[in-house]
Amino acid sequence: MPRSEQQKLPAPVPAAERKGWPIQFNLLRWFSVGSFLIITVVALGLGFISTRFVVQESIERDSMLTAQFIQAIGAAEIRHASINPNRTMGEMLDPRDDNAYPDVDPGTRANARIEFLDHVEHLPDILLATVYALDRTVVWSTNPELIGVRIEDDDELDKSFEMKEAVSTSYHEIDDERPEQRLLREPDYLFIENYIPMFNADKSKVIAMVEIYKEPVDLVARIQRGFKAIWLATALGGAVIYLGLFWIVRRAATLLQSQQTQLIANETFVALGEMSSAVAHSLRNPLANIRSSAELAQEIASQSAQKNIGDIISQVDRMSRWVRELLVSLRPANDDSEAVDLMLAVDDTLSAFDALIKRSNVEVRFTPLAVEPIVSQRVLLTQILNSLFANALEAMPKGGVLTIEFDAAQAGYLSMTLSDTGKGMSAQQQQMVFKPFFTTKQGGLGVGLALVKRIMERFDGSVELTSREQEGTRVCLNFKVATGGEYGTQHTAGRG
Repeated sequence: MPRSEQQKLPAPVPAAERKGWPIQFNLLRWFSVGSFLIITVVALGLGFISTRFVVQESIERDSMLTAQFIQAIGAAEIRHASINPNRTMGEMLDPRDDNAYPDVDPGTRANARIEFLDHVEHLPDILLATVYALDRTVVWSTNPELIGVRIEDDDELDKSFEMKEAVSTSYHEIDDERPEQRLLREPDYLFIENYIPMFNADKSKVIAMVEIYKEPVDLVARIQRGFKAIWLATALGGAVIYLGLFWIVRRAATLLQSQQTQLIANETFVALGEMSSAVAHSLRNPLANIRSSAELAQEIASQSAQKNIGDIISQVDRMSRWVRELLVSLRPANDDSEAVDLMLAVDDTLSAFDALIKRSNVEVRFTPLAVEPIVSQRVLLTQILNSLFANALEAMPKGGVLTIEFDAAQAGYLSMTLSDTGKGMSAQQQQMVFKPFFTTKQGGLGVGLALVKRIMERFDGSVELTSREQEGTRVCLNFKVATGGEYGTQHTAGRG
């Protein structure tokens, strides 16, 4: 379809540029990068806090059970040895004080202590067990090398003696600078250090300290499984949130882009409409007078002047057509729709162009089909078909083939394809072809295809154009099918 050689009118300046707005803000790009970073940071933070919480709670729970177990063993041994119930196991642990309590037999005291320490030594998962006297001297240990060693400048041990809690716990790796950490074997993972205070009878003072180093294998395995579950859930949750928000923002960005484009187009048409209406109404009467005068002069003019007068009339007709097309293209939109017979509209348009088709030596291939009515307006549909047929015939001045095909494969829509064998368009021209006032046709105004696009979209349809230079152009119109009763009585299209 002839979309000829040059652009006659410059494209209007976009409204965004006129008003000084930012030309481009890529919402999708900024959101994809920004939200990814934010969600990643938040997910990592939540994962770290969750894993730390699981470790801390699990270890503290295990330590509390260990402390309760040891203190319960101590109380049981006091009762089993029939020692004065006002005495505690903490008072029995320092062998240097065996004679310090007259109400307790030294032998009984030693037996109770031995039984208690035997239970401590055989605790599950134990790496090292040590008992400290009040002066920080090791009075018993599963590592005999530590017995009799006095531990000084150990802040953790000093704090444990001062505290009133049931247990103090921490988890870490071997510290070679701490002499009391002479474990019987190297732990596979981390180990837990528990300070379990042994109180006097009224629980007002810590008089001995039981230190337990243990590697709870089952607890470590459970913690590792918890880590995997937490990080997997965090990763999946972050991914779901990111993809969900990305989908929403992508739709919003597409909608905003469409609305911005529509806003700029509407603003352009409004401004041009006001200007064009004034110009068109001012030109109509002078153009009519010029044509009438030229026709009168043609009747009495000499043979040599006939051609010049004919040129005047043809140029006046072209200008009148421009004015008419401009007014139609800038007319305010009317969204009232009706059911229109597309086949009848095409047949009427072919009849109207019959003389031009024969004169251009163009072969028309058109087979009418029985299809449902489409959603449009009779007058506007005629405008679309006239514009497309005129373009197609102008593209084939030396003859060619014009093919009209229909396809109802897409549910709810009817497609009409108009193909010509004209000179076609370049890729750059195809990108601009639906822009208002862009034309490649000598003497063209550039509103025909822009008007086709506006009308199709007004009634929920669409238009697609593909073309190759020297091979022809193909225009596909996708019409929405009129469902029964939705658009009232069916109207048929006719020449008008």
